[in-house]
Amino acid sequence: MQAHPIVARDEWLTARRALLAKEKEATRLRDELNARRLALPWVKVTADYAFDTPTGMKTLAELFAGRGQLIVYHFMLGPDWTAGCPGCSFLADHLDGALPHLEHHDVTLTAVSRGPLTKIEAYKTRMGWRFPWVSSFGSSFNFDFNVSFTQDQLAGDKVVYNFTETRPENANDELPGLSAFIKDEAGNVYHTYSSYGRGPEELIGTLMILDRAPKGRNEATTMDFVRRHDEYEDAPKTHSCHAG
Repeated sequence: MQAHPIVARDEWLTARRALLAKEKEATRLRDELNARRLALPWVKVTADYAFDTPTGMKTLAELFAGRGQLIVYHFMLGPDWTAGCPGCSFLADHLDGALPHLEHHDVTLTAVSRGPLTKIEAYKTRMGWRFPWVSSFGSSFNFDFNVSFTQDQLAGDKVVYNFTETRPENANDELPGLSAFIKDEAGNVYHTYSSYGRGPEELIGTLMILDRAPKGRNEATTMDFVRRHDEYEDAPKTHSCHAG
């Protein structure tokens, strides 16, 4: 643990007020970033994407579920994977509580993976989650949004992830991300925003709490402490009361 000086209350208040000024600066910067995010231009989605859902095949427009806005979390669960990514699972643990608030604010949230629906449903039941989760298997959706990569791409000189060319050894067949869409009255769908890498990190409330704990995230590498919530040593092994 990092060594900390032990000081009188007045000295602590001086240091805390200096940090508060920086926190307020960061808050104002976040507000500015949010405004610039909302001001981004839109791109019309013209591809005919198809998604396998528990109620049958649906288009991207149908994933909006009658609402005007759609947030897609690109969940790392490939066709040959036996379980979802631990990091994506960590983030997904924070989604269910947001659903009623989002849905009453004209936003539908869904996860999308290339894994087949049967695999998605089995893992979703294991984790006890309720949020919508559909399969893009057989569609180019994941590839078009640069979160899935073919073996030929990974064998090449570079791949594009997070709007940047990177070496294939820094990538994977599946990577995480978040994308936002809006639908107009005529039914046209527009891509408004995407974020990758650590971009969706603010969705993970546990990290935001840890950032305020005395030891912080207490990690050697990014999220090295994270396990699927049923894989911690003292975790309960069944989730039947939450299965769905």
